Amino acid sequence: MAKSLKDKMQSLDAKRRKKIEARATELVAEEMSLRDLRKALDKTQVKIAKTLGIKQDGVSRIEKRSDLLLSTLRSYVEAMGGELRLIAEFPDRPPVALSGVAEPEAQVIPAKPARHSGKDKHSA
Repeated sequence: MAKSLKDKMQSLDAKRRKKIEARATELVAEEMSLRDLRKALDKTQVKIAKTLGIKQDGVSRIEKRSDLLLSTLRSYVEAMGGELRLIAEFPDRPPVALSGVAEPEAQVIPAKPARHSGKDKHSA
């Protein structure tokens, strides 16, 4: 008869079991959807929506999308109390944190229009 995972885990000594459980927690933390992360942080869609200034169904749509703007993702992560960092990984080199990509853009103040002297250059 096959042994269940629960039975197998309980047959291990406590030190080994804790090590396996800790690694399992790490692996789960490495791959979480936005929904899973929100639930793990004990946040509701309503609470996130209030923080973002949108309706609850907007949060639901964000969580279901697989292709988000970085600014949307950054806002969502910040609404959960986190900080978004973008890391690029390449073979044969350490990971590189990309700066200025997932950060809010500086507010651009439009230039004032040039003042006209009131004279029409075509009138003579």
